[in-house]
Amino acid sequence: MNGTLASIRPLVREVRAAAGRGGRAEVALCAPYPYLAELATLLEGTEIALGAQNVSEHKAGAYTGEVSIAMLKDFGCRYVIIGHSERRSLYGETDKLIARKFIRAVDAQLTPILCVGEQLAERAAGQTEEVIATQLDHVMADTGVARFAKAVIAYEPVWAIGAGRTASPEQAQEAHAFIRLQLARHDDAVGAAVRILYGGSVKADNAAALFGMADVDGGLIGGASLNAGEFLQICQAVRN
Repeated sequence: MNGTLASIRPLVREVRAAAGRGGRAEVALCAPYPYLAELATLLEGTEIALGAQNVSEHKAGAYTGEVSIAMLKDFGCRYVIIGHSERRSLYGETDKLIARKFIRAVDAQLTPILCVGEQLAERAAGQTEEVIATQLDHVMADTGVARFAKAVIAYEPVWAIGAGRTASPEQAQEAHAFIRLQLARHDDAVGAAVRILYGGSVKADNAAALFGMADVDGGLIGGASLNAGEFLQICQAVRN
């Protein structure tokens, strides 16, 4: 929940001028709901994809204040973030609710970016893999593994977000490899092909090391995305 039109317009224009020039990096900007129309206009004719930060599990109806998949698609959204750690911790979103949103997105040909990850206490207790497995298994139990072929997963070490910490490249690789293995246990092809992003305080100065890991396919960028120069350096780290 950051930004105003006065700050977003120059930010997107700067990213648009440099980020959508092909190469190996696919770039998507996931904006707050009120700015989707503005970004749809600014990104028209570019290779940069538009996404949203959340969506309702309901198709339509008497759910005042909610935003549906159809509404996101009206503005050309191709991605939607689902199950972000802040949605889980601040708004009580459960694995069951997240699974319903995941199904709604995939079935409407919108790519969900499914977030999973552990809190600091859970990491300290050696429960990282248990937590991730539970989060994935709850979704797979309701959706099946096949839908994951049309999804992206983002690993969020919640203990690193906004705390000035970052998982080491080796820690990120370990978690990403575990996620891939969990999917491969159900379907080898899905496990091999799914894109897994790292979402724990990626910055320009650590992006290359993180993205150099075998199972780290990109980043879900938080605070650094509010600075066009830094965000573009992260994009370049993927291309390199």
